Amino acid sequence: MSAFSIFLILIVIVAFLLVVVIMVQNPKGGGLSSSFGGGGTQQMGGVKKTGDFLDKSTWFLATALIVLILASNLTIGSGGTVESKALDTNEPTTLPTLPAPALDNSTTDGTPE
Repeated sequence: MSAFSIFLILIVIVAFLLVVVIMVQNPKGGGLSSSFGGGGTQQMGGVKKTGDFLDKSTWFLATALIVLILASNLTIGSGGTVESKALDTNEPTTLPTLPAPALDNSTTDGTPE
């Protein structure tokens, strides 16, 4: 398994986790912490910090995703060379030629001028 394949698998996993963490959050500040009573003054067992954890995990996963993408870019060339036929200079490229249109000297009703 190449390094690029490993990075690709890690990128997919981190992207999935990032989507899950973002979907758990509520854009109005509620989210997971409000479902456990996070809006009140009394908190049970550290639920007050759930919003902070989700916020920090979002930033961590987003940073990890960017780092993995940049690192995978460095490993693309190490797997071997990729031949491009579009940039092949050995064969000259020729454009297809269309036949010239026949000149018709007739008027719109079909009679010659």
